[in-house]
Order: sequence, then structure tokens, then C-alpha cells
Amino acid sequence: MLGYDAWITLIVLAVVLVLLVRGRLPTDAILFGATVLLAATNVINVDEFIALPANEALVTIAALFVVAAAMRETGAIDRISRLMFGRARTELGFMMRLAPQTAILSAFLNNTAVVAMFQRLILDWCRRHGIAPSRLLMPLSYFAIMGGTCTLIGTSTNLVVGDLFHQAALAEVRFWEFAWVGVPFVLVGTLYVATVGRWLLPRRADLLQNIRESAREYLVEMRVGSDCTLIGKRVEEAGLRQLPGLFLVEIERNGRLIAPVRPDEMLLEQDRLTFTGIVESVVELERIPGLRPAELNLPENPQRRYCEAVVSYTSPLIGRTIRGANFRALYNAVVLAVHRSGERLSGRVGDIVLQPGDTLLLQTGPNFAAAHRNDADFYLVSGLEDARPVRHTRAWISFLALAALIWAMVSRQVPVPVAALLVAGTLIATRCISSSDARRSIQWNILLTLVGAFGLGKALENTHLARYAAEAVVSVTADYGPTATLAAVYFIAVILTELLTNAAAAVIVFPLAISAARALEVEPLPFGFAVAFAASSAFSTPIGYQTHMMVFGPGRYRYTDFVKIGVPLTILLGLIAIFLIPLIWPFHLPAPG
Repeated sequence: MLGYDAWITLIVLAVVLVLLVRGRLPTDAILFGATVLLAATNVINVDEFIALPANEALVTIAALFVVAAAMRETGAIDRISRLMFGRARTELGFMMRLAPQTAILSAFLNNTAVVAMFQRLILDWCRRHGIAPSRLLMPLSYFAIMGGTCTLIGTSTNLVVGDLFHQAALAEVRFWEFAWVGVPFVLVGTLYVATVGRWLLPRRADLLQNIRESAREYLVEMRVGSDCTLIGKRVEEAGLRQLPGLFLVEIERNGRLIAPVRPDEMLLEQDRLTFTGIVESVVELERIPGLRPAELNLPENPQRRYCEAVVSYTSPLIGRTIRGANFRALYNAVVLAVHRSGERLSGRVGDIVLQPGDTLLLQTGPNFAAAHRNDADFYLVSGLEDARPVRHTRAWISFLALAALIWAMVSRQVPVPVAALLVAGTLIATRCISSSDARRSIQWNILLTLVGAFGLGKALENTHLARYAAEAVVSVTADYGPTATLAAVYFIAVILTELLTNAAAAVIVFPLAISAARALEVEPLPFGFAVAFAASSAFSTPIGYQTHMMVFGPGRYRYTDFVKIGVPLTILLGLIAIFLIPLIWPFHLPAPG
């Protein structure tokens, strides 16, 4: 019979899954809130609750965010990536250079930082060579995830699982130990993406034949001010039909809509003009004297900059209108236009209800991109002219710091959290990154998500639900041997990863996996490693991994694009993992002597 605390845990877990599927609340709020509730009902005692944030893996992950941000600040990643792509001229040639370079960097750096840097380079390369960015951005995300599986620090999942092994007194995971399966993941995954996946990848470049940097269709509203040079001119005479990639959808005049707009329609003072078009043409509108964003009357200011920001899956802006969120006061920026992949927006810009993956064209101060590019509210913030200063003279320091961190983790001469903190502190002290940027680079939502996941994992352990679930899995699969049980554990972790986050899924499934191994009376190591690799196999939905959401808007992808390409890849890598893991970490260790 299940006890009182077990029923509470089951109810909380069910509510968590429902809320995650509905997607109305941020993942970190759901998981952390669930852990607080479990502590309040004494399923987790006070000492266990207080100890959750002190986890070694969380400290290491926080420090690695700073290291990755410093590599970007000094232009170190930029230098590496420009050398990597050589003189690729074809889509396949570029992809085959992209795969190993992305995988190698992601093995040592946070893959979010790697994707953010390479995304800009890919868009620029696509613009020059007339290739749709949708052909390369999804592979970029996939390569980064697979590369992260190769080392202990490549992904937060590996760090978390390594720490769980340590806490359970099962093993001390070595730096390169994951590479036994991670490298085959990269090789087979690259082959799949370059052949079958490349055939399934969409071509989304229908706005212009020659790809622009973003190739996104924005909705933008402009108001004809009293000093506007367009007053009294017809639409065609004003040149509003000659801007490439721009379409005048409607005119609002004294509460009355004029649509469709005729070429001979006269423009009057206070008319609100709604356009859809590419970013270059939207920016061009602002150069017309007296034509300003409809929502706000902005004075001329030569210090203003244009930036693009992609709304993150955990942003507090989700579900709120731009006007209702008080965007200008919150971020000191004005939303000029909004793009949503696969959908033509209508109505007033200020009334648009924001969704994850929406791309916002912003008018900002000169330091907005630097201040917010590590903000958890956005997946990507980039200035259109990319004029932010880079500390190039300190790139060599960040290279040395990264090398020192890798040496410390491989040699085990210094505890991993201490080494990561020392390197992060050195980068701040040598001004490779400012202390304020270092603080902003830490993705607190991810850390809170992990704290919440650790809490749920502790509840599953305290109530013995992990053991009961493991016994159920074993009872179904035991007749087919430990490999069948391993496969069941692997795909349970895969499914949870698509619903939660990769590290959170690992924390929750890990105790189930170890309990299953003990029930079978076999070595638990292969089951723990199965959880690690399964939790890094989130290829099937755009919400399964944060790098997918980073490329979702810029690549103009649809949900089904990830399903049809990612599901076969997930199954393929799963079969490889299930085959290799028992060979590398056997179910039965050889007898001593």
C-alpha cells in the first residue's frame, strides 16, 4: 500500500506533467513550485530542501555559464568559428564543416553559447550564397546537442548524472568517459542529418530570392506624424509600394480601416499604417521623416540601435500583450515589429499576445544587446549592425583559462566545482568579462529548474516510488533480459526529456534506473549512463531543448519539421546507445583475479 506521502508525490507529479504539457507557465516555476509544495507537506524534510541548491553540479554549471560568456565577449569563439568554415561554397560542404566544429566546441562550452555564435555566421553565409537558413539552423542545434554528450562538461545533463553517481557512491565519472557513446552519436547523427535529414529539411526562403540576414516577415505599425513628409501624397507617390519585401496591409484612419489599400489612396496626418515585410524594409520605413512607430511618439535620437530578440520559452512575456507587459518600461526598448514563424500576424502590434519563439524587432539604446544577450527572457539578442565592442586583446586569456579548466577536470587535481569557479573568477579578474555581464550570463531559470528536479527526485526516493516504478518496469521486461529493461529506461527518459528539460528528466529517471538495476541484481552503471544519453536525445520537438527554440524563429520552422526529422534520429541514436552501453559498461563485472 502506498503511504500518505507517496500519494502526495504522485498527485504533485501528475499536476507538474499536466502544467508542462499545457505550456502556460515557465518550467522553472512549475518544478521549483512543486518542490516547495513537497517540502511544505514534509515529503522532503527541511534539511533536504535547504541542501538542494548546494549541489556540486549546480555550482559547476553556473561557473561554466560565465566561462562560455567570456569566450564570446573576447571574440574567442568568433575566431575559432571563422577559421573552421574555410571556403565552403555549397550547402553540403558547409554542413560537413559545421558538424565537427560545432560538436568539438559544444564538448567544452555551453551549447547555447555555441549555437548563438554560429547562428549569426550561418545567417550571414546563407545571405551571401543564396541558401535558405532553414537548411542549416536545425542541423546546427542537433550537432551542438550531440557534441555535448562527449565530455563531462559538454552538457548540464552529464554533469548532473556524474554528480548523481558520486552521491550514490557508485562511481567517479571521468572527463572523457562519455565519449565512448558520445562520439558514435556525433558520427552517426551527422551521417543521418547529411543524408536522410537533409532530404527532409525544409526550404523556407520565399520572401526574397536572395536571402536576407533574417529572412523573416514582420508585422509593423507606423504612424504619420504632423511633421511627416508623406502627408497629402498618394501611397504610390510616397514610394510605399517600391520598398522590396514590404506590403502595406491596411490604413487605420479615425477608427476606420481601409483595406485593401489602393495605390491612389491619400495619406493623412495621424494615419496608422500596417505593413508586413523583411527587416531591412521595416528599418527603411523609420528613415522616412515623421513616420514613427504607432504606439509611441519617439523623438529623433542618433544613439538608437536596432536589435532582434527571440522570446524564450520561460520568458515572463509569454501570454501577455506587448502593451500589457509594459515592454518599454521593463526593457527600455520599443517593439517596432513582430515575426511569428509560419503565421501572418494581423491587428495592432501592441495587442499581439506573445508566444515562445516570437522574434521582436526592437529600437533600443546603444547598450541593449550587450546588456540582454544573456537574459533568460530571450534566447537570442543581436544588434542588426553587430556594433558591440569585443575584447579581442584578451582572447588569448580565455583560451588559456579554458585549457586550464579542461586540464583540471581531466587530471582531477582540483575538485570540478572549485576548478570551474577559479577559472570563472580569473576571467572576471582579467576583465575578459565584466562582473555585471558575468552575473547576467548565469541562466538562473535553468538552475531553478534543476533545483526543482532534484527535489522531485528526492521525493521519488523518499517515498520509494522510484523503486516501485522500477519493479514495474522490471516485471514487464525481466523475461527478455537486462538489455530490454535498459531500453525501457532509456525511452522513458527520452519521453520525459521532451516534456521537462534534459537535466530535469535525468534527475527524475536516475533513481528509477538504479532501482531497476538492483532489482535485476546487475551492475547499475549502464543504467545510469543510459539515462544521461537519453536525456540528451531531445530532437523530436522544438521545446525539447533550448537551442531548438533559438533556431525555431530565425529558421522559420514548424513544429512538424522537428517531428519528422527528429523522431527517426532519436530512435536511431537510441538503438546505438542500447547496443554500445552494455559493451562499455557491462551488466556483470568480471570477477576479481
